[in-house]
Amino acid sequence: MAKVLIAGESWMTTSTHVKGVDEFSVHSYVEGVGPLKNALEASGHEVIHMPAHKVPMDFPGNRAALNEYDVVVLSDIGANSIQLAPGVFERFIPGEDRLQALADWTRGGGALVMIGGYLSFSGIQARAAFRNTAVADVLPVEILPEDDRWELPAGMSGVVHIPGHQVLGSAGEEWPLLLGYNRTVLKEGSELVASINGDPLIALSEQGDGRSAVFTSDCSPHWAPTAFCEDWTGYREIFDGIIRWVSKMA
Repeated sequence: MAKVLIAGESWMTTSTHVKGVDEFSVHSYVEGVGPLKNALEASGHEVIHMPAHKVPMDFPGNRAALNEYDVVVLSDIGANSIQLAPGVFERFIPGEDRLQALADWTRGGGALVMIGGYLSFSGIQARAAFRNTAVADVLPVEILPEDDRWELPAGMSGVVHIPGHQVLGSAGEEWPLLLGYNRTVLKEGSELVASINGDPLIALSEQGDGRSAVFTSDCSPHWAPTAFCEDWTGYREIFDGIIRWVSKMA
């Protein structure tokens, strides 16, 4: 089975409580990686989760470090968090170009997956900022220059274009509703396995000796409701299938 690094899928929240003339703030830490991590581990994969606040310090920045993993998954983590290590951003010391290293590793035989979210692809107010990076060059889709979130509050199901494809496993063609996704454009030569609202949902591509894939909706709420990411057995089948495809597992 594959050794998978998931970078992102966590966040910190600050809320202010106002009670009359008094107020106080509270802070919380939340991880959204649970459904994906549980699904991949249940399929036999080894999963290492790197929370978002650790990415600037710990994300692998060269081929040797990336080779510790079979698959790298970026999920709801912006390009700046990967690229701006503390030494570069806080101490002005030249460091590793980690996005270029990730792209080169992918072409050299690595396996890259990007999952959608508010800080994936372009993201909210285009702050995910992957469009003009080396990583954008090795994805199967073109990233839009603007805020690319497409909210679907009434819900919409994915449409399967290649029934029986390896990445779908036994998920079938009847999927629970999703509540949003990141809009992208399929690149020429990429394979469209499933779409949503006429845009790519699952797309795959060969990148030199490696492979890349995208799932443009989320792997956890709110875009992926519990009916999709926890109650539906197809969720595990799809993400296991994506990991198997990008890592060239039988």
